Amino acid sequence: MKAIQVTTPGGPEVMEYREVAIPTPKPGEALVRIKSIGVNFIDIYHREGRYPLPTPFTPGSEAAGVVESIGDGVTEFKPGDRVAYALQVGSYAEYALVPVSKLVPIPDSVDDDRAAAVLLQGLTAHYLCYSTYQVKPTDTILIHAGAGGVGLLLTQMIRQIGAKIITTVSTEEKAQLSRQAGADDVILYTQQDFETEVMRITNQSGVQVVYDSVGKTTFDKSLACLRPRGYMVLFGASSGAVPPFDPLHLSKKSIFLTRPTLGHYVLTRDELLHRTNDLFQWISEGKLQLQIEHVYRLAEATQAHKDLAARITTGKVLLKP
Repeated sequence: MKAIQVTTPGGPEVMEYREVAIPTPKPGEALVRIKSIGVNFIDIYHREGRYPLPTPFTPGSEAAGVVESIGDGVTEFKPGDRVAYALQVGSYAEYALVPVSKLVPIPDSVDDDRAAAVLLQGLTAHYLCYSTYQVKPTDTILIHAGAGGVGLLLTQMIRQIGAKIITTVSTEEKAQLSRQAGADDVILYTQQDFETEVMRITNQSGVQVVYDSVGKTTFDKSLACLRPRGYMVLFGASSGAVPPFDPLHLSKKSIFLTRPTLGHYVLTRDELLHRTNDLFQWISEGKLQLQIEHVYRLAEATQAHKDLAARITTGKVLLKP
């Protein structure tokens, strides 16, 4: 089978398109024939070595496909079942071994591309607004990277809840996408100071929560946008890691700071299925629209990473074997 492999952490060029052996499922595993692969920033972090993995490894943490074969003791799935998964490295390939505990069934109403596009980012958006901070209809929210994959999904979910949404984006094209998803106010951070704009929009009171996936370049101003007892939810670092800082800064407004990761919000099978079922139901009902405009061949994974890192993509990026 064909797969992308990384033998030495580094830039996009370290990903090699290779022929490797098709693996055999062990007890508790399924071999999945990959149909569609989701590309995410965590794939870049793995490739760079920011989140180290033993080498060589195949990147990718999300895909949709069909069960090809199963290992001993597997009863929940059978060959031919349509499945999707996240949080299992190795999806940049034609086949992948996946623990069945991480597989979820795909309903007939959801196609492979949408299943691959929604799982990791959709689960992230779900826990952010329902668990990390439970958004209320009376809240005002700031979402950075409002036209990114998580940003668009998070905006739609919060729109269903009824809170007021402010987003930041880099271009007018992305601003339009963010408005279509449900943002009330969109700030072009390339032309305006987002802190100044947020305080103007909120009559100097600030927001209850900031969802920040950008990190280094937005962190300080994001803190300044919060009202007393506000929540700073830092769930990514697309601009780089936030430098160490004195927690005493949080005492100026008694701010809550959290750095959540998805794995801690799908600790049980029930929690994974609950969140996934919500996502698939919303897609089926038309309540959650997916923006899929960038689809690359598996062999083009290097270019996909370059484009994602340059923030020239909108919505979800997919690879196709």
